[in-house]
Amino acid sequence: MADATRETAAPAADGRVQTVSVLTLAAMVVGSMVGGGVFTLPANFGAATGVLGAVIAWILAGLGMLMLAFVFQSLAVRRPDLDNGIYIYAQAGFGNYAGFNAAWGYWASNVVGNVFFLTFAMAGLGAFLPGLGQGNTVLAVLLASVVVWVLHVLIARGVRQAAVVNRIVTLAKVVPILIFVVIAVVSFQADRFDDNLWGGRAHTAGSLFDEVTDTMLVTTFVFLGVEGASIYSRMARRRADVGRATVLGFVSTLALFSSVTLVSYGVLPQRDLAAAKQPSMGAVLESIVGDWGATLIDLGVIVSVLGAYLAWTLLNAEVMFSPARTEVMPRLLARENRHGAPIAALVTTNIAVQLFLLLVLVVDDALEFMLKLDTSLALVPYLLVGAYALKLTITGQTYDAESAATRRRDRLVALLAVAYSLLLLYAAGSRYLLLGCLVYAPGTLVYLRARRERGQRAFTRPELGVCLVLWALAILAGVLLAVGVLEL
Repeated sequence: MADATRETAAPAADGRVQTVSVLTLAAMVVGSMVGGGVFTLPANFGAATGVLGAVIAWILAGLGMLMLAFVFQSLAVRRPDLDNGIYIYAQAGFGNYAGFNAAWGYWASNVVGNVFFLTFAMAGLGAFLPGLGQGNTVLAVLLASVVVWVLHVLIARGVRQAAVVNRIVTLAKVVPILIFVVIAVVSFQADRFDDNLWGGRAHTAGSLFDEVTDTMLVTTFVFLGVEGASIYSRMARRRADVGRATVLGFVSTLALFSSVTLVSYGVLPQRDLAAAKQPSMGAVLESIVGDWGATLIDLGVIVSVLGAYLAWTLLNAEVMFSPARTEVMPRLLARENRHGAPIAALVTTNIAVQLFLLLVLVVDDALEFMLKLDTSLALVPYLLVGAYALKLTITGQTYDAESAATRRRDRLVALLAVAYSLLLLYAAGSRYLLLGCLVYAPGTLVYLRARRERGQRAFTRPELGVCLVLWALAILAGVLLAVGVLEL
């Protein structure tokens, strides 16, 4: 998941906005996507597939997420008036209720992602402090809760993306990963890599398809934040630089993620990768160099994910704050304190994080559960954005003066983005889709309050139908949880 920072171009002394090069812009794209998820890749892939499945999975994920990245960039150029976040595209394309659900789902996804960060940080600290386990003990939850509210106080007092914090976080993320890849390449065993080729399952196309789908939520999780690339467009010297930087940054990140995965298959047998405790990158490095390898990765994880937690908390407060200034969220969430922090949205976000932290105590594998739930919740906003881009190519809006070839190209990109989002929903499975409905449905109450505050009609007829289906699925999920058919 991304360390998604929001930065704006600084004004120069003469009042003009400073611009940056393609390489600098590409580095920002990389920084927005490399987060805590990369440290979990060896075990997550080892439990799902072998080398062949991993290669296919990264090709599929790379193409799918690249299409989504192109969609976000295209919309940023075609609709520069829509600059209030991911929800605004769903609202513009499909109405207020769709816009609300995009905002609510994206916010909830980031809340769960923050719980993943905290749990992962506690798991890293567990290597040094007994009693924290894998981040799922009572002591770990208590310590994570302290972190939540200490950072809340700092942010509420106006702390905003200190440069020194970002530099530390960037080094903590990239340096240990590069050290890992270099050492793993030097220690690479070709025969072991060959033994891991098929992943120990039946050598059939159907089995391979199942293995690849098992990895899809993981690959999507590590790319969450790809939408952040478009926010840097104002800093580009030329508009074309944004597209080049997006491709360069995305390909660099894909190369980093796939390298971590594939070199691990040349170090340990797949069964050992699957059984490695998180952060599994540390277990792989420890098998090569000894205890200091695991320690290096643990330290990198702690600093990286706590820095990412700070960045995503700032972002998530904005996700509620911006819609509250329109007609999607209740006005209360637009309240700021005297330091200019969106205090109501911040409090709401951190209370939600605190509540989800309690789930860590009752689920079997807290890190895997939070990773998959986080990704599942983000799929609906991504799907709606892709569908809006497709709608523009069909209706011709914003394409008046453009060639038919440009429109056909954008339509193909949007179609691929929508198809990839639908494939991800399939890969999520009924468990996480039903659990997602338990998060989405109660949000309708928040939407109704926002509409009532403004004296506006709650639903159109299609929106009412969607709402009823959503609640029906949420009730079904609740019943299945109660009788033990559906598990957390």
